[in-house]
Amino acid sequence: MSFVPLSDLRSSATGTQPLAGTSRPRLPSWFKVNAKTGSDYLDIKQTMERLKLHTICEEARCPNRWECWNARTATFLILGDICTRRCHYCSVETGRPLAVDEKEPGRVAEAVRALGLRHAVITSVNRDELPDGGASVFAGTIRQTRRLNPTCMIEVLIPDFEGNEEALAMVCAEKPEILNHNIETVRRLFPSIRPQGKYQRSIDLLARAKQQGMKTKSGLILGMGETLDEARDVMRDLRAVDCDIITIGQYLQPTRDHLPVARFYDPSEFAALKEEGLVMGFSHIESGPLVRSSYHAEQQVS
Repeated sequence: MSFVPLSDLRSSATGTQPLAGTSRPRLPSWFKVNAKTGSDYLDIKQTMERLKLHTICEEARCPNRWECWNARTATFLILGDICTRRCHYCSVETGRPLAVDEKEPGRVAEAVRALGLRHAVITSVNRDELPDGGASVFAGTIRQTRRLNPTCMIEVLIPDFEGNEEALAMVCAEKPEILNHNIETVRRLFPSIRPQGKYQRSIDLLARAKQQGMKTKSGLILGMGETLDEARDVMRDLRAVDCDIITIGQYLQPTRDHLPVARFYDPSEFAALKEEGLVMGFSHIESGPLVRSSYHAEQQVS
């Protein structure tokens, strides 16, 4: 998920829908982040800089990065930091990516070892110009991380690979503990918010991953114009393909040029969706305003 530091949001009336390019709405009172940099935070930052690695925590301006990094958890962003897609909620740069860095998987593995991580989350930008969408780099990163860190649990957050079944099979063959693919929004809004993706293609990917023995996970962002009933429909669609885990969080507008916030949901609404999701059969749900797709990821493996 792609968001800005909370302090970057400007003031206007809560719950309004400003046009892109205008001031952004005031945050509700429940958005509070302790932006504290401790020794663990600095260790992760320095390790990433030393090994020339990217994190989605920084590229997506995640408001939880202080909490997560101080707890020695971070999400690696492989295949560069330039995405071939332009989703209207996401702050990751769009453009022509650089050549694939063949040594990147080894550096990720080295970073996991240097940081002593017990649970590593690996994601990527979309690389639609590559024949396999970058699946071989995911597979190589899993292999090398396991070789250097045999007890570390691995979660991958993958793109849709444009529906390439062989690419998905390549990643599943490495048997990550969790295979995550974020649905992000509801069926009705998908074409306008994720114009280069397809709702059913994402659902089908999760179905195929489950058929290949994966523990599957997905994420949903609220506040982009959906209704609660539509959000529940997404949850039902995910359970229909036996998706195990879901994260549900609040959308925050990255810049004035991105999709404006349609609505801020109350924490009680997130709590209610969690209860409904557990009844539907999800084994684990993280649901709250500040929840992002890798939030408390290490707690979701069992």
